[in-house]
Amino acid sequence: MKYPVCCHTDDGIEYSVTVPDVPGCYGAGDTLDDALSDIESALHAHFELLAEDQEPIPQATSITAHKDNGDYVDGVWAVIDVDPAPYIWVKLKKST
Repeated sequence: MKYPVCCHTDDGIEYSVTVPDVPGCYGAGDTLDDALSDIESALHAHFELLAEDQEPIPQATSITAHKDNGDYVDGVWAVIDVDPAPYIWVKLKKST
């Protein structure tokens, strides 16, 4: 699934990243590349915890669905592709 992420910077060097479709999932890095790598890891960790709690994996929407939200003004958009299948399997495996 391709999740839109919004990257912000105050100084053009360090970045914070949010995933609008996954509340509570955040990342950061000293560069934009580091921040994108961090948010990918954060998504995997977040999905693992959701699966362990038998919670559904949030569906991804599009950048268009979020771009006019005031929380993301002046952000740089990117897309992170995460396969939710391993986390769905954890849920199925746990319930059997």
